[in-house]
Amino acid sequence: MPRSVVTPALLGRIFVEQTMQRTFLNAAAALAALVGCATAAQAAAGHRWGADYFPNVPVVTQDGKTLHFYDDLIKDKIVVISFIYTRCNDLCPLTTARLVEVQEKLGDFAKDVFFISMSVDPERDTPADLKFFADAYHPGPGWTFVTGTPQNIRAIDAKLGNTSTKLREHRNQIVLGNDATGEWQRDSPLSDIDSLVLTIRSLDPKWRDQVRVAPPIAASNTGFHLTSTPGEAMFAKLCTPCHTIGKGDRVGPDLAGAADRRDHTWLTNFIRHPQEMMAMKDPIAAALVEKYKSATMPDLGVTANDATDLIAYLKAETARASGAQNVAERHDEPRN
Repeated sequence: MPRSVVTPALLGRIFVEQTMQRTFLNAAAALAALVGCATAAQAAAGHRWGADYFPNVPVVTQDGKTLHFYDDLIKDKIVVISFIYTRCNDLCPLTTARLVEVQEKLGDFAKDVFFISMSVDPERDTPADLKFFADAYHPGPGWTFVTGTPQNIRAIDAKLGNTSTKLREHRNQIVLGNDATGEWQRDSPLSDIDSLVLTIRSLDPKWRDQVRVAPPIAASNTGFHLTSTPGEAMFAKLCTPCHTIGKGDRVGPDLAGAADRRDHTWLTNFIRHPQEMMAMKDPIAAALVEKYKSATMPDLGVTANDATDLIAYLKAETARASGAQNVAERHDEPRN
């Protein structure tokens, strides 16, 4: 199956979009815009999407259970649908890891949102393959990975917006919907996570009603600004879904001290060309593959300058975390 390439230009555009969005958008204005759209959504009675639109064909889950796509996975639910295949070495791992972040940020509301990751390589992706893939990312309850016959998956994929006669390896998009109200839209798993969470919550009419009478929400100060440390926004976009700095392993290893433990050239090469280094049986890369068997570092089109910024950010954050820990330890020391 041909692989799509995540180019530096594409990633650069994504980073700029996220930075500008988080710097200049006011959260209260975003909420007002969403509420303004509510009337149109509420007029969706008699909507054309539903049992007469979605194929109710059999699909098989990561646990080997056969379900009917519409009746068991879509009917009357709020859903987030992504398109993956387990042998993907670029976007699919990142997409899945970022959506796990979205599920976590939804908090208690996550119990009302159902995530579906549909294989677009059904001829090779078995339920066992999907199970192995899913386990790497630790998704929460209500997340189903599905495969099926090529004919059935193609029928579903077409209704979800793939107008090609062939299944794609994956798409840089997800589908969000509320079957009960007939609201459906596309989004990007690489968009700003907080904005994506807000969009998903807005699919619930009860939540929208609460927002109408709630006090204005101040603009978030947790985003990235144009003066952020080099590599910070990129780390949040590409690395945070799978790694932490000083908070323990996630999908992949904790990166605290990685820039000090590893040779700079090796680390640069691994950030830029992980699949190539694994194929070459590099001993350090091989050890990482052995430890984190169900998840591999994808190729993300990172440039040499990007890698340098990421390494600088790792060093800065490691030093900051170490300094904070030293201060805390001094405060904990007994005083005479």
